[in-house]
Order: sequence, then C-alpha cells, then structure tokens
Amino acid sequence: MSIKQISVFLENKPGTMMAMTDILAAKNVDMRALSLAEASDFGIVRLIVDDVYAASNILKEEGFVYNITPVLGVCIPDEPGGLNKVLKVLSAANVNVEYMYAFLGGPSSEHAYMIFRVQDRKGAAAALRSKGIQLVDQEHISQL
Repeated sequence: MSIKQISVFLENKPGTMMAMTDILAAKNVDMRALSLAEASDFGIVRLIVDDVYAASNILKEEGFVYNITPVLGVCIPDEPGGLNKVLKVLSAANVNVEYMYAFLGGPSSEHAYMIFRVQDRKGAAAALRSKGIQLVDQEHISQL
C-alpha cells in the first residue's frame, strides 16, 4: 500500500513555484500535500495530488523535470502523541525515516495524515498495521 509522490525540481528563483502551481491549477489538479526543500540553486517540491497521472503528464508537457516516488501514507489521530506513537512503532521495527511531512484530511477530520519516505516501505507498513495504525493509499488520497 503506497502513495505516489511527485518530486519536481525547480530553479531557485522568484516565480518558479508559482509557474508550476499555475499550470496544475489551470488543469484542475488538486494538491493534497506539499513539501519544499531548497538548496542554493534549485528546490525540490514534493507533491501529493489527487490525480498523479494527469499531474505528471501536465508537468512533462510543460517541460518540468520530475520523478515519481512511492511513499507511505499514515492516518494519525489529530491529538497529542499521535505522531509519537507512529515513530515508536517505526523505531522498534528498525525503520529509518528519511523525511516526512503532514497534511490535514479536511475541515471535519479528526485525523492528520503523514507522508513518510522510508527505505523499507513494506516492513514499515507491516509494523504499523500490526499495531492497528491505519495506512492510506492513493485512492484514499484522491477522495479527500
């Protein structure tokens, strides 16, 4: 069970991010989550979108450099200690978290969602499921 993340490489200059979001908005691609990491000359925008196929085709047509990476989506109770519980399970399973970012599930949601990039996605998923922690897939993300 995984989610497809689109990582877009952008030149680090004014307006570049807006150019990317402008074309996605014009084509009705809904961004569910976003993370931006920058270096001096470029940035990497990590996106979770409602329609990966459409978004990747749009980005390709517009000349953006990107790749698609499978990541793990986890549903976390939106309460103190919710994330800590997940991290304890991953640590006990000896799963290293390379990076993560969060987003909320909507105005009436009692959950937050975390996107995790780990090397052992299947092992992490099995460990989390064994502790009753809910995972989400691409279809679930598309319906939020």
